[in-house]
Amino acid sequence: IYLNQKYPQLDIEYYFCDTGKELDEVYQTLEKLQEILQIKISVRQAAQGSSADTPFDHFLEIYGGFLPSSQARWCTKKLKLEPFETFIGDEPTISYVGIRGDEDREGYISKKSNIQSIFPFRQNIWSKDVIRKLLVNSQIGLVQDYYTSIQGTRLSEHLQKVIQTPISASFTQDQKLKRLLDVDTPALNHVVFQFLQEHTDMPLASEEIFPLLENHEILVKEDIFNLLRESGVGVPAYYENVEFEVNGQKGHYARSRSGCFFCFFQQKIEWVWLLENHPELYEKAKAYEKRGFTWGENESLDELAEPARIQAIKEEFLKRSQREKPSSGYLIDILDGETDGCAACFI
Repeated sequence: IYLNQKYPQLDIEYYFCDTGKELDEVYQTLEKLQEILQIKISVRQAAQGSSADTPFDHFLEIYGGFLPSSQARWCTKKLKLEPFETFIGDEPTISYVGIRGDEDREGYISKKSNIQSIFPFRQNIWSKDVIRKLLVNSQIGLVQDYYTSIQGTRLSEHLQKVIQTPISASFTQDQKLKRLLDVDTPALNHVVFQFLQEHTDMPLASEEIFPLLENHEILVKEDIFNLLRESGVGVPAYYENVEFEVNGQKGHYARSRSGCFFCFFQQKIEWVWLLENHPELYEKAKAYEKRGFTWGENESLDELAEPARIQAIKEEFLKRSQREKPSSGYLIDILDGETDGCAACFI
């Protein structure tokens, strides 16, 4: 939505890697996006031609019923990343990644040299591999020259000091990057772009212009939800708070991410949300545990569904949410920091 509205001149292809195990609201959101933005979203699936009901079931059989987990994320590799890279092939490609400005993570960066990631919601639109190539101490003179060619005599004393200060244990690359961004974000973008053109063979190196060089916005969660609402697409229903009550106290729960309804990165309270709001999907998730593997490390979905266990999960969730006093009612705020989740599934 953001790129479509702000940078309509960009030639963008939209895609979705379908595991076959998404919530219905995911597919509804895709339909709304296509209708409102007047675009076509290419749906990609792994294991095309397989006799299995879904791509997930195909690979689950190959892995002998071994369910994916945070230690063995075969679902990410097989159902999301490989179909994406197959779709791209060897064409030079810019991949626009929707990690927000208030998220401290990088997400999936392809190891294929023909794919370059750009982060339009962040102050720093560049990936770490690009910044590492530019902001090394041996390049200080080159960076100074680039800034001088872009800004000329307007190069301030403060900016020169930041540029010339070498990276060290007391002045890290991240700190230097942040200083340069805060001084003049578009100027740094132009420096990076010139460096890419002259010293790399990355996809942007062959472009004469790139509209996002002037980008200096930072979009946080509230901005993204506003974009969804104002566009008419709307916030997917699984993100909206649902009220529950335990021991006379009222709380709210919701889903923190899109993706498969049985995602192993779900917190306990999200499994309870699934059980109470989509019991049929909970039963389907539970059926996958029949070979002895469980979605959780120490608890089966049968055990989690016991009334006493549900009550205990809700009580703990309420205590934690009251203790942490999140900035919004969304579960992702309340549980922020507990897990990075699987970034690749949500880009």
